[in-house]
Parts: sequence; C-alpha cells; structure tokens
Amino acid sequence: MMCTTIEQLVERIKAVDKQYDLEKIMKAYNLANDAHEGQMRSSGDPYISHPIAVASILLDFCMDTDTIAAALLHDVVEDTDIPLEDIRKKFGDDVALMVDGVTKIGQVPLNTKEEQQAENIRKILMAMSKDIRVIIIKLADRLHNMRTLDARPAHKQRKTSLETMNFYAPIAHRLGMSDVKEEMEDIAIHYLDPYGCKEIERLMELHKEERDRFIDTIKSRIRERITDIKPEPSIEGRVKSTYSIYKKVYVKNKPFDEIYDIYAVRVIVQSVIECYNVLGVIHDMFRPIPYRFKDYIATPKPNRYQSLHTTVIGREGIPFEVQIRTVEMHNTAQYGVAAHWKYKAGINKNAAGEQRFDWIRQILERQQEADDVELIADAIKTDLAPDDVYVFTPKGDVISLPVDSTVIDFAYAIHTQVGNKMTGAKVGGRMVSFDYKVKTGDIVEIITSNSANAGPNRNWLDIAKTSEAKGKIRSWFKKERREENIERGKMDLEHEFRRNGIIPEADMLSAIAERQRLGSIDDLYAAVGYGGVSLSKIIQRIKEEQLRQQKEQNNSPTKAFENIEENNRRSRRKGIIIEGVDNCLVKFAQCCNPLPGDPIIGFVTRGFGVSIHKLDCINVINNMESEENKERWIKASWAGVDDSTYRATIDIICEDRTAMIADITVAIASNHIPIHEMNAHQLKNGNANIVVTVEVAGMEQLTNIMVKVKKVPGVISVERTGKQ
Repeated sequence: MMCTTIEQLVERIKAVDKQYDLEKIMKAYNLANDAHEGQMRSSGDPYISHPIAVASILLDFCMDTDTIAAALLHDVVEDTDIPLEDIRKKFGDDVALMVDGVTKIGQVPLNTKEEQQAENIRKILMAMSKDIRVIIIKLADRLHNMRTLDARPAHKQRKTSLETMNFYAPIAHRLGMSDVKEEMEDIAIHYLDPYGCKEIERLMELHKEERDRFIDTIKSRIRERITDIKPEPSIEGRVKSTYSIYKKVYVKNKPFDEIYDIYAVRVIVQSVIECYNVLGVIHDMFRPIPYRFKDYIATPKPNRYQSLHTTVIGREGIPFEVQIRTVEMHNTAQYGVAAHWKYKAGINKNAAGEQRFDWIRQILERQQEADDVELIADAIKTDLAPDDVYVFTPKGDVISLPVDSTVIDFAYAIHTQVGNKMTGAKVGGRMVSFDYKVKTGDIVEIITSNSANAGPNRNWLDIAKTSEAKGKIRSWFKKERREENIERGKMDLEHEFRRNGIIPEADMLSAIAERQRLGSIDDLYAAVGYGGVSLSKIIQRIKEEQLRQQKEQNNSPTKAFENIEENNRRSRRKGIIIEGVDNCLVKFAQCCNPLPGDPIIGFVTRGFGVSIHKLDCINVINNMESEENKERWIKASWAGVDDSTYRATIDIICEDRTAMIADITVAIASNHIPIHEMNAHQLKNGNANIVVTVEVAGMEQLTNIMVKVKKVPGVISVERTGKQ
C-alpha cells in the first residue's frame, strides 16, 4: 500500500518486521512538512504527500532509517530555503549526502543536446558511486511521479516518459530492480504511444478469463507433481508486462499469436538442487520448445539476476514460460540492490559489496579518458543496455556483453592486451571475421601475436560495440601512434574542409581544440587521427559558426568592406545581371563561390549590395523559405564570359591502384588546365580519395574535366566540392 499521509506511513513502519528510529523519521517529516507548507502538486494535493509516498515506496524495500528520512527531505534543499548544512547538523552526514545527491540529480536535464546530456549523466553516476541509496531514492521519486503523471500537461507527460525510458528504467534494470523497471516502462509507453498501448491491452483483455483459468490449471498441475518437496514451494502465475509485449509486437514485428512467453509460471523453492529437480519435472510434464531454455543460475546476469527459464507447451497447445528460482534469488530479482537492505541490513564496505558496483566505476573511468564528450552519451546508453549475451572462453569462463557485440568486444573484455594483440578469432573451433557478432553459448578463442607490430586496426572502431573496447582501441592509438595520428588527423580534417568548402583559420582550430578539452591544435589532429573526436560533428559546428558569422557580416559594415574591391573587380569582369536592379554592388558568396555557368541567385544584404550564391547552396536551401528573408532573394544570371580563371576543386573516389594519380593527371592536363593542388589518401574500405584543385574559366570547362576523369579506369565517382 502506498501512503499519502504521515499517519499511514507510521502505521506501516510499526507493522513491518524491522527496527526503525521512528523519532528520527518524525523529525524529518516535521521539518519537510514545515518547509513545504503552502506548496501544492499539479494534482492539487499538498506537496508533502509526494515525499511521504516516496518514503512509502522505499519502505516496501525495507530501506534503513536514514534512507526513509532522506526520502522525506529529498526536495527540501531544492524547493525551499533550508540549506544543506542544516540537514547535516540535524540528521548527520549520511542523510545530508543522500539529500544532496538526489537534489543534484533532480537538477539534471536529460533531454538536452548530447554534449550536455553526457556531462549530466556523468554527475548522476558520480552521485551513485558515493552512495547507491541516492539512486534508489531517485528511482522511488521517479516511480511516484510516473504514477501521478496524469495530472501533468501532455507535453510534460511525453518528456518525462521519454526520460524515464531512456535513463531511469535502464538504471533500475542494471540495479536488478525489475518491478520498478517494468512499472516505469508500462506507464511510460502509455503516454508515448497510447494507441499502440491500448491495442496491446485490448488483445490481452480479449481472453482474460481464459488466460486466468489456464494459469490456474497449470499451477495446480505443477503443484500436484512436486508435493514431495518440503517446505512446499511457492507457485505464482503472471502475464508479461505491457511494454514487454509491446516491444515484441511493434519493435520486433512479431504477431501477437507468436509471442510464446505471454503467460508465465514461477516456482520458488529453497535450494539450487531443488531448482534443477523441478526443471526435470517440468520438462517431463510439458514439451520444451527448443532453444528456449536459459540457465541464469550457472551464468547470472550482470545485475546478479539468477533463475532457470524454460518455455514449454502443454496439452492445450498454448506455450508458456516457467521460471524456477530460490527464495533468495527471487528477492534479488524483485528488489535488486535494495534486497541488501530488505534482507541483509545494507551493503557492507567490503570487497564483495564494492564489486557489485564496479560497473559504475568502470563507466566513469572510461568517460574520464574520452576526448570527445559527445561520445559519452552513446557509450553510456550502450553500457546501460538491458539486453546481454553470455559468451564462454575456452576455459569455461563466462563473459557478459551487450547484444550485437563482436569478437573484438570479447577480446577487450578479457584483457586490454588480449584485444591489442588479437590477430584472429575462432568460434566453436572455426575462424570467423572480426565483425562476427557473438551469441549466447558461443565458445570464443582469441588468437594473439607477440610481434612488435601487433596492434589494433583503425576500422575496429567502426566494428566494436562496447564503449570499453572502443576506449581501449583509441587509447592504444593515442599512446602508440601520436605522430601518425597527427598526420592522419590533419589530412582528414583538411580533406573534410575542402569537401565542405571551409577555409580554416588558426584561431578556429584552437577554439575547437579548447572546446574538446585538448591542449593544442596538434592534440586536436591526433584526436581526430585515432578516432577520439567525431570529425562529422566538428564540421557541423564549423558550418553553424560560419552561418552565424555570415549573418553577422550582412549587418556588419567593417566585415563587409574587407573584400569590397575584389568583389567589384570580379563582378565587372564577370558581369552579373540582377533582375530589376542596375549599377548594384555585387559580391560573390564565400560559402559556395559560384562559377560562370552555375545557376545563381542573389541575396539583398542590408546596405552592402547583392550577395551571389549558387542556386543549390546550402544557405539558399536553408533560408529561402524563412519569413524574415523570403523577400530578399532576387533572380540573377551571368552577363557573359571572358578570359578570367577561377579555382575549382573536385573530389575523386577511385580504386587504390598503381599509376592512378598519373592517369588522372594526364586526363586533366589533356585539356591544358593547370593543376593548383592535389592530395590523396587511402580510405578504410580499401579505395582511395584524391582531391584536385584546378584553374578553370567556368562551369562548362570544369564539367568537361570531370567527364574525362570519370572515364579513367578505376574511378568510382567525381564530384565538385561546395567551396572552390
């Protein structure tokens, strides 16, 4: 029962079989009640009803006195004038630490851009690493908020539900709190997809009486067969959660009739031996479905979940799942980490207790080493993923990995040096490729080499699934190949700059390096070279910054006059006809730098003439329809052609073969066109990328060159870059 008044809470505290310091709890309630006086919830209830409800949920887990007190006080520091120091003086360091941790988590916005979200999640994990009770209180707080979400506006319901799905439910799963996870998911999907959710509920309700009768029959039949087990096992029947079925129907596209484990029966016994004995009885009574047996007793999940799972078919022809576990396993499955307070009076600060939360420390350590903070959010989502596979080493050790992990992830999960020295892998005695995705039950052997030249390949970063493996690969390149990384990173950056029409400046690169928490431009090049920084996101940021600067230039006389003479000279030589305008100052936009022959359009700047863009310029596409600028776009065309030349850059993808550069050079030179610059490098897929800057008189001449280059044997594609 969830309490909403202090009288109900006190009555429940007195009823449970555990000693509580009621005086301390009442002292916390009185302080919270006074602090929240006059505050109301969206539902219209007094605000104090919320902390009481949170304390009541924690009482279900039999959390200790300090946790109950902290739950009653968890919003006091954030929402009232009472300072944390007062909490510390009146209730001690433990309560103050928990209130402070929950307060900080409450201030973290999770639905923000990736970079900020990553930092926010890191703060939450830091709070968890100091005292795991912080996140248990926060989960209880979020659970009550989800239960009362109907009082919130529709947009807040969706925002809170999405946040719960993406972060709080996976955290509850990782802590083994399955009841909390399932309830959160069921409520969240109701707000995120109400129509889909109602359809699942309709299908479930359609045969409710038959379902209940079926489950009761199965329970009765099993009970008759295991009467010799003393004390008598507990047998429960249940239906899978709404979200679990929703996920299979809508995410995995399974017909409702083909979901084999909608019905489930749970048998709870006293010992592990009895678990396997009952399994034998179940397989004797019912026909097991092949490949649907899972032994989580021998190979527990990372959140310490243990149970035997088997899916069988009875004489009714209806498949159902049977779970078999001990009482202790059942408590851990229901309450997860909270079971330590419910049954063991907390987690001791010993090696075993600390080991249970190693995953939090490991995530934090990996994120501390990351150069690109935006990689953290994706990595944490992978680390918190609810699905795992269990893979064996040749010696029989079990390695738990996220679904879709490869043999590279497996190698690095064993040891960093095993991954770094890996040269191949065998699954079941047969050689497999590096991108082989391991499956539960696979026996994987990693082949290594002690050669001085042994080391990971850069394309492993694209193959690996786990943040642990990716982090270790980046770390190896970071330490072992700095000069190579700098050279490669500089080349990759310059190539992307040319391809996207960006002219880099030293201060711009310095700013990017500083934003990525790197000490110098060389450090930035190195980070790009070994994959520690996302190149696409750097380019995107630069484009956004240049767009912002361009808008400022249209309103800045200082910047606009810098190239005015050159613009005038070019516009006179290459006359531009502006529809309805004579003797107008014309300048060529630096974002796309149009050539004679390109379809063009003009943009009337504020006081500084007309800026000429290519018709397919990204800035034209993005701003043409905006209400603010719609009337400032005017038709423009080329007036004629003379003997002036312009630089144009073409991007060539081709086979990486001998004499390819020579063949391309001959093709260009046959048009008597001077080559200004040429760069080439190998791509990850084995092809090559050649970027050539040439001097041309206009678009027609450039098109002729591109046609000739395209005819060179082995050339795959030829494109003109956005900026010349």
